[in-house]
Amino acid sequence: MDSSLRTIPACPKRRELGRTQKTNALGRTTGVSFLVFGLLSSACGGNGVTPADAAIQPVYDPATGRLQQLRLDSDKNGAVDTVSYMDGTRLIRIEIDKDEDGRVERWEYYGTERRLEKIGFSRANDGKEDAWSFPGPDGSVVRVDISTERDGRITRTEHYQKGVLTHAEDDDDRDGRPDRWEMYDSGRLSSVAFDTTHRGTPDRRLSYRPDGTAVAEVDPDGDGAFTREP
Repeated sequence: MDSSLRTIPACPKRRELGRTQKTNALGRTTGVSFLVFGLLSSACGGNGVTPADAAIQPVYDPATGRLQQLRLDSDKNGAVDTVSYMDGTRLIRIEIDKDEDGRVERWEYYGTERRLEKIGFSRANDGKEDAWSFPGPDGSVVRVDISTERDGRITRTEHYQKGVLTHAEDDDDRDGRPDRWEMYDSGRLSSVAFDTTHRGTPDRRLSYRPDGTAVAEVDPDGDGAFTREP
C-alpha cells in the first residue's frame, strides 16, 4: 500500500463537519457527500458507516499530513468509483465514475458549508467535462452552461424553472455575447431571435405557433418592437 494511505486521523470537531448537502442540482438525492461526512463522523465514535464498511482510503499530503482525498469503493468490488478532493476537512470536489470504466461521469463542486454549487457532466459520456448545471435554493436545476465546442468556453446558457426549460442564449460567433435567443412555452420552442447585425440585440425573429407554423418578424431599429416581415 502507498505510504500516503493511512487510517483516518484524529477527528475534526463536530462544528467543523457542518451540514451535509443531500440533494443534487437535478433535484435527486445523492448519498455521496452524506457518506463522506458520515465516514468522518463515524471515525469520531458516532453511529453509522465505518471506513472499513465503505472501503474508503484517505490520502494525505506527505509533507503536511493534511487530508487531500477520500477514495471510495462504494460497491466494495476492489475498484475506486468516487474520489472526494479535500482541503483538510473541507470538501472541494467529488468525481464519480459509477460504471467504473475509468472515465468520470459527474463532477460535484462544493463551496462554503459544503453547499453544492454546480455539477459538471460530459454530454458525450467520454470523461470530458463540457456542461455544468447550477442548483437553486430548492436543489432543482435553474441554469445549465454548455461548452458546445467542448473547449471549456461557455457558448450556450439554458434557464429553467421547476425543471422546465424557459429560455436560452447562444453565442454562435463566439465573440463573448449572445447572438441567438430561444424562448420556450411549457417546454415548447415558441420563438428564436437572431442578431444578424452584431449590435448585441436581436433584429430578426421566428415565432412558432402551436400548430408548428412560423411567422418571420423584424426589428430594424433595435427597440424591441418586432413587426411581421413584409
